[in-house]
Amino acid sequence: MKRIAILTGGGDAPGLNAVIRAVVKTAANQYNCEVMGVRDGFDGFLGDYGLFPLDAAAVRGILPRGGTILGSANRGNPFARKVIRAGREVVEDVSQKIKDNITDLKLDALIVVGGDGTLRIARELFPIGVPVIGVPKTIDNDIGGTECTFGFDTALNVATEALDRLHSTAEAHHRVMVIELMGREAGFITLTAGLAGGADVILIPEIPFTIEYIIDKIKKRTERGTHFSIVAVAEGARRKGGEIIVSRMGDEVYTPRLGGIAVRVADEITRLTKIESRVIVLGHLQRGGTPTAFDRDLATRFGAAAVRLAAEGGYGQMVALQQGKIVNISLEDALAVPKRVDVNCDAIQTARGLGISFGDSPVI
Repeated sequence: MKRIAILTGGGDAPGLNAVIRAVVKTAANQYNCEVMGVRDGFDGFLGDYGLFPLDAAAVRGILPRGGTILGSANRGNPFARKVIRAGREVVEDVSQKIKDNITDLKLDALIVVGGDGTLRIARELFPIGVPVIGVPKTIDNDIGGTECTFGFDTALNVATEALDRLHSTAEAHHRVMVIELMGREAGFITLTAGLAGGADVILIPEIPFTIEYIIDKIKKRTERGTHFSIVAVAEGARRKGGEIIVSRMGDEVYTPRLGGIAVRVADEITRLTKIESRVIVLGHLQRGGTPTAFDRDLATRFGAAAVRLAAEGGYGQMVALQQGKIVNISLEDALAVPKRVDVNCDAIQTARGLGISFGDSPVI
């Protein structure tokens, strides 16, 4: 193994720089191997200046930094890329061009760090001859085959701190505070932060809600003399029988942009209870900033393991955390079943026992 490359795709997550650093240092120290950085996801293979050498000096001091020194792109699918031809926007498959560039560069492996979408692209590139190694990254923690992805812990801590801060202002003004957290199809951030941050109502994609049950919970709190409530809602939560709320529609290339469910819920609460409600959308604050120690540690272990896997020729596989150990699983197996909150898990049972409402049934 003489030369490998690394790219980061999809939304950024705390810990990406820790992975890059671990890959560079492990490749150099253990294998005397050169590492190339790919700018802006798979797009880096399509431009003239998309790749550059990474050495120890390039990764010095980046361990505690958020974001990614490589840049990222969550709209860079080489199998469906929007381009302008003769003044018209068309969708093209440029995957073969990427494969040819990788061959021309004599890359022994391409380490792809990303979430569900980016790793699916990696899985599709593998059969056409791209020597991919996957590293799971997402704050949503929704990739199968791994107990946890780096980025989740940092996002969870940010969300929990926000909930802590909302309690005092909600109580002071006798308001309902509705906080919208990230979570397109998986509610791990909202569920865990809601439990840790003392939310009264938790709304997640896996449990469609009925607004009347939410109102019932808030009214019961008021009757007992508690004149404020905290509602934590995942961006992908939806009413029973309703559609997911989006702020921008998708198309054949781009997925819809979620957002707006918290406003809908808050408006209904105000209308039906006459209690003033305020909305807080935490958004990309959950992605930014210094990664926690847990995320730095996991990201570093993932990066080092990915290099070892590349040296073994374990292409088409992904590093993962299982029972506290780093293991290798195929990208096919990792992506076969999306990870979602088990609606019967102990966290859900615990929340129900505490009297937290999921908006799907009456609470005592």
